[in-house]
Amino acid sequence: MSDAILTQTGKTLVAGVFGWPVAHSRSPRLHGYWLRKYGIDGAYLPFATAPEDIFAAIRALPKLGFRGANVTLPYKEAALDAVDDLTPVARRIGAVNTLIVGEDGAIRGDNSDGFGFLAHLRASAPLWRADAGKAIVIGAGGAARGIVVALLDAGLRDIVVINRTASRAESLAADLGPGIAVMDWDDRAAALKEASLLVNTTQLGMKGQPPLDLDLEHLPPAAVVDDIVYTPLETPLLAQARARGHVAVDGIGMLLHQARPGFKAWFGREPEVDAGLRDFVLRE
Repeated sequence: MSDAILTQTGKTLVAGVFGWPVAHSRSPRLHGYWLRKYGIDGAYLPFATAPEDIFAAIRALPKLGFRGANVTLPYKEAALDAVDDLTPVARRIGAVNTLIVGEDGAIRGDNSDGFGFLAHLRASAPLWRADAGKAIVIGAGGAARGIVVALLDAGLRDIVVINRTASRAESLAADLGPGIAVMDWDDRAAALKEASLLVNTTQLGMKGQPPLDLDLEHLPPAAVVDDIVYTPLETPLLAQARARGHVAVDGIGMLLHQARPGFKAWFGREPEVDAGLRDFVLRE
């Protein structure tokens, strides 16, 4: 890793992350690794921003000379009202996770969650194909929206969304268009028949949360199981999948890959996701 830039100067490129709370975010560690690796005079800082301040904080980015920022929970939807422009994908998803300040000071909102999900899926399960069969998506929140848009854009036309609150799944399907079906929560196990991909986008299985109650008995042997939870890295769902011989994709890679577009926009370098980065970000 390069040590060419160890301190900041008057030319330092600055970005950060807004959240409430934000101390748990691994983004500063992630971007800090890349900044040192590539010897870039840059800084990436966490900002614990109260709800009543988030609009003003985002609008202040150009005045403070920031190149942009990430937006994490609970502000991905609130950021929609604070930007000057949205990328088509952010508009479709209805949420923002990346802010880019242009040369003219305008703030553009983007969403790289789906990009990160798909990049990690393809790297971890290279034999998976969008035309191999239907995808089952568990959950209907912001992460699910980003993932469904990414799957649609990859060419998948058979997606089933299952959520404990059916109305949220129905709203997602209505917003994102044809190719999306909704099934009842009680039918989730039976829905796995003929699936080529199963994705958990909920917090079920996360540390402090109950596991996702889902029997994989009906899931075809060749199907890939992807869980976007990364604390713990091996969720009960992934452990069950590995025991059955499925390709299991953990959640940390999505976090790493979704950071790539922002880093390139802010710091001018296409970063690489490799084993060294993964190990560094996972280290406590």
